[in-house]
Amino acid sequence: MSQHNNNSFKNMSLKEKTATVIGMTLLTILIAGFVLGIYFFGFAGVFELLGVQYQSIWSLVIFVVSFFVLGFLIDLPFEAMSKLSVEKLTGNIAAFLVELFFGFASNWIALVTVDVFVGSIELSLEAKLIISLLLAVLEPVFDSKNEKNEKVA
Repeated sequence: MSQHNNNSFKNMSLKEKTATVIGMTLLTILIAGFVLGIYFFGFAGVFELLGVQYQSIWSLVIFVVSFFVLGFLIDLPFEAMSKLSVEKLTGNIAAFLVELFFGFASNWIALVTVDVFVGSIELSLEAKLIISLLLAVLEPVFDSKNEKNEKVA
């Protein structure tokens, strides 16, 4: 085992490079599809519980994809503001409440915007409040688990 087998991308043939790029692309599509699927079924379940009506499955798909994309774009500045605000806080409860506020605000903005532009689904004020609060409560819970796992590793 004195020779080191280095299979870097630069040393691959054209066929191997093509297979690698296609494989990575399919893996990325699979992961994105899984995440969007979780969002889709989550929203379908919450809409069912809250009695929100939608015209078709495709209108729900458009709503979920729009919320996912817009929510990601809105979360970028809100997440930065949340992390900067929490950095100076010493108490866990105060930090959680600040993260909850920023999460609620970003989810509220995304929901209201998507609700305005997707006419086939109309959310009541109560539904928007419940969904925004539910998402805001779940985000720090999952983030704190990831941060604890990263600190251990």
